[in-house]
Amino acid sequence: QVQLVESGGGLVQSGGSLTVSCVTSDNIADVYYMAWFRQPPGKERELVASITNNPSTYYQEPFRGRFTISRDNAKNTMLLQMNNLKPEDTAVYYCRQGVAPAFWGRGTQVTVSS
Repeated sequence: QVQLVESGGGLVQSGGSLTVSCVTSDNIADVYYMAWFRQPPGKERELVASITNNPSTYYQEPFRGRFTISRDNAKNTMLLQMNNLKPEDTAVYYCRQGVAPAFWGRGTQVTVSS
């Protein structure tokens, strides 16, 4: 069973920056698709950004220009660098590996204060 562990969440002020990390127990060099999702309080989980092993990246519109997704296949790690954070970015951030099957981490809480 593949295990993913997110870290790096915390409390940050509006306008600040934070980088969250995801380490997987799998060798991700051959994993085509990885992604960051988030779930704000009281809302459904939503896609933030994805990255393939080409690599090519995709960002949902609200995050373009503020967030940067990257992966380090040698370290089996995926990162999400978040800049100019806003209170509405408060959420639990989850990493996902693969499409079918998909594996998820347990999430890391990011809280942005106004």
